[in-house]
Amino acid sequence: MRMLVQRVKHASVTIDGRLHSRTGAGLLVFVGVGLEDTSEDAEYLAGKLVRLRIFDDEAGVMNLDVRQTGGEVLVVSQFTLQASTRKGNRPSYVRAAPEAVSRPLYEGFAARVSELLGRPVATGVFGADMQVELLNDGPVTIWMDSENRNY
Repeated sequence: MRMLVQRVKHASVTIDGRLHSRTGAGLLVFVGVGLEDTSEDAEYLAGKLVRLRIFDDEAGVMNLDVRQTGGEVLVVSQFTLQASTRKGNRPSYVRAAPEAVSRPLYEGFAARVSELLGRPVATGVFGADMQVELLNDGPVTIWMDSENRNY
């Protein structure tokens, strides 16, 4: 699995011109499921996500996680995170898992994040044409990948 995590002031997902979900301050998380990914990958990354100390403490040091700040989380499926641009100029998505694999892992990931937070998370709609809006909160954008687990 690959994730792109953005600390945000707020974020939202609109589908067909209608607001589907929104969050206040917290995290926007794009999740791309690959062919080799398992529920263990989803579990690992969910735990890593909620423990990321990327929010400022009272001294202005990034030392708090989303649980400690009461921040909200928006999880959006994003198969394009599995893109390969090794050859040519058109991305290849052959590493992206098919829906039968990726949908349950994405939904399981969002459910696990919710469990770990002790509160619901907002989500997009798997496979939908979504418009995602966000307001960045500082220079915090993190890419994580369950293959390497060395971050």
